Amino acid sequence: MRAQSQPTQALPHQLVEPRGERLRRHGHRTGLYALAFTLVALLIVLIALAAANTRQVKLSWVAGSGHASLVWIILASTVLGWLLGMVTSIVFRLRTRRRSPRTPPLADSPESE
Repeated sequence: MRAQSQPTQALPHQLVEPRGERLRRHGHRTGLYALAFTLVALLIVLIALAAANTRQVKLSWVAGSGHASLVWIILASTVLGWLLGMVTSIVFRLRTRRRSPRTPPLADSPESE
């Protein structure tokens, strides 16, 4: 005896996702996968950079000199440049934002006399 399955039909209370929303959701998922792939690729490049630059180099400062591993110099320069870029962006944003118009002083305040 063979069990026959009934075809599933959409019930009236079930919502069907519109095509635009489905495409938007899939596009967002594709973007997340692309971001994950890019981060993994950057991590691999960072590990390869660290492995290739382990030798010691001499640093000449204004007052004195020192020795450090080349990979630490590169990483410190990268982090310092990133932080300076963020600070510069914040300063520019604060200096160029639209200022709200000043409200006139109240009539009963001591400054209006």
